[in-house]
Order: sequence, then structure tokens, then C-alpha cells
Amino acid sequence: MQFPSHSRAFNELRESMDAYDLTPALQDQFTRCISFHTVTAPGLFIGVFMVDYALELLGARHGEKLYAVAETYKCIPDPVQVIAGCTFGNHRLQVVPIGKFALTMNRPSEKKIVEGVRVYVDADKLKQYRIINAWYTHSTDFDSRTMIYPLIDEILKAGRDILSYQRVDVHVSLKKAWKSVPCSSCGEMVPDIALEGDHCMGCGSMSYYEVVP
Repeated sequence: MQFPSHSRAFNELRESMDAYDLTPALQDQFTRCISFHTVTAPGLFIGVFMVDYALELLGARHGEKLYAVAETYKCIPDPVQVIAGCTFGNHRLQVVPIGKFALTMNRPSEKKIVEGVRVYVDADKLKQYRIINAWYTHSTDFDSRTMIYPLIDEILKAGRDILSYQRVDVHVSLKKAWKSVPCSSCGEMVPDIALEGDHCMGCGSMSYYEVVP
């Protein structure tokens, strides 16, 4: 589901952000994240508040090297990448797809355990916000045809009020030594630690294509 991308939508969005006293810096983060995500999905808006909150709880400096774990592929990974600079490409973003709207962030560590902060949508706090709760719980009380504007407005109004956090110990995956070896099936080079027997996962459990003759 997304917020319609036309002038009325963006004008109303800006008016709502001003009405709820979102700082210019946070408004800029919303604009950047919407551009990156390409749609103004409600989950993206919540994700922006989550990342902003996590950075504050960590006391992180702008541009500081951080690591993040998102507990869903839906929406959250994008504000993490845009705002915190933790991306799939720089290996500082991991997704553990357990279906929770939550994220954990921490600083680098050479140890197996590092302290971090986990921010999540709190089901009890959601009950204070009728529209968000109906949308989030997939209730039949939510009608996407008529309630999308009120939903976005209520998310901006709620901000962090629907979020909670935990101080957590994060288990760090230490780097493993590896060397490149050829897959016995396709012949392409892969890290030896990524083999399944003598063939790569692309020829095994993670196969997703067939070569056209």
C-alpha cells in the first residue's frame, strides 16, 4: 500500500509534518527516504521514526560507522540504508526475516558480543491510535480506499509514541577465512565456505534460474 504520489499528497504531507513540529532535518530524511523507496508507504514512515530513534538512543554521530539488523524485508531496510548508511553492499545491514517490525543497531566490535539498541512497534501503544492499529493488524476496520490519508496523518502525529526500545547484546558474526574454488557443476568461482558439498548454492538449495540454450 502506498500514499498517492501527486501534488495534493505531497502538499498535505508537508503540511502534516509542519503541523506536528517535525524538525527540518527529520523532514529532509522523510524526503530522501521516499525518493529512495520510490513509494510513500506507511511502513516507510514508521521506519524513518524508528531509525531516527535508534540513532538517538545510541548517541550516534552523523556518519558514524554502524551495523543494523532489520527483522523484516518490508520498508525498514530502506530508511536504515538512507539515514544510517548501513547497506547491503557495505555488509553493514542484515535482514533476519522473522516478520517483526523491528530493527537493532550497534557499533562495530572485535568481540563476539556487542551492546546495541532494538526499536520495535509496540502493540500496546498502537491501541492509542485507532487507524494505525487497524492498518497494522490488517483489521477489516481499515479501508485503504478512504483511510490512507488519515493513516499517514496519524503516523506523523504518533511519531515515536508507538515505539518502544530495548538495550540488547548482539551476537556478532566474526569474519571467516576463505578462498575461491570452482563449483563442480557450473564451474564458476565461489568462496569455499559457501559450498554445499562440492557445488555452489546457486546450483543447489538457492537455485532460481535455468540457462536458456
